[in-house]
Amino acid sequence: MLLGLVMMGGLYAAVVSPSSADEKSAKADEELINEGRQLFLVGCSFCHGQNGEGINSENGQYGPSLVGVGSAAVNFQMGTGRMPMQTPGQQAPAKAQVYNEDEIEAIGAFVASLGPGPATPTEAQISLDHLSEDDRRAAIVRGGQLFLTNCTACHNFDGSGGAMPNGKYAPSLKNTSRTHLYEAMLTGPQQMPVFSDEVLNSEEKASIIAYLNTIHEEPGKGGFSLGSLGPVSEGMFAWLFGIGGLVGFAYWIAAHTTRTEKKKA
Repeated sequence: MLLGLVMMGGLYAAVVSPSSADEKSAKADEELINEGRQLFLVGCSFCHGQNGEGINSENGQYGPSLVGVGSAAVNFQMGTGRMPMQTPGQQAPAKAQVYNEDEIEAIGAFVASLGPGPATPTEAQISLDHLSEDDRRAAIVRGGQLFLTNCTACHNFDGSGGAMPNGKYAPSLKNTSRTHLYEAMLTGPQQMPVFSDEVLNSEEKASIIAYLNTIHEEPGKGGFSLGSLGPVSEGMFAWLFGIGGLVGFAYWIAAHTTRTEKKKA
């Protein structure tokens, strides 16, 4: 029985032992995670804790827990320059990147190791190149319908953004990359809701991205766009220049009409 157990154990180890390629890949992943941890401890742990557990203070929360947010959230927040924040505030604005792409990848690998979460999307997920021309056009139309239904309340019909309550705002989507658009829908940064794959699958997300790229590439054919912010800027323009111009014109007419004068006999 002992001999049989030894033989079976040796045979099992020989069959299921990892290949050299798998060992190299695992070693490379481990090195990437260690590199990301070192960068995380220097630039992120002050707000998020040394193990990404988050830090709370008497005045509020410095940084939320990063356990389970995945590499997609890291790539979005750091790739758009929103993180690291200079000071905690209502909303992190987009700015120039502080870390390069390799450093962001390493930090994302470390954060992903803390708990399962959304991974950084691949090119195949955010692209419609695998579709035929007719199917691609149909997908863009479908993406427009999804955008108008789910996104225009905050981001405007043109993706130009807009104001929101409590000092927050929906940012413009015009200068956002396809990867970051996908990651924003996947992770729901700040006040944005999460559109997981159960709510919008990857093809629907790619359709929304293709629709946004289409409308942003088209030239404006309606004259002055006024920021494409809708009735707010249009109403202000109408009051200041439209009605103001009419009032000024009426005053000019009244000031230059012929007056009659009565003369004494």
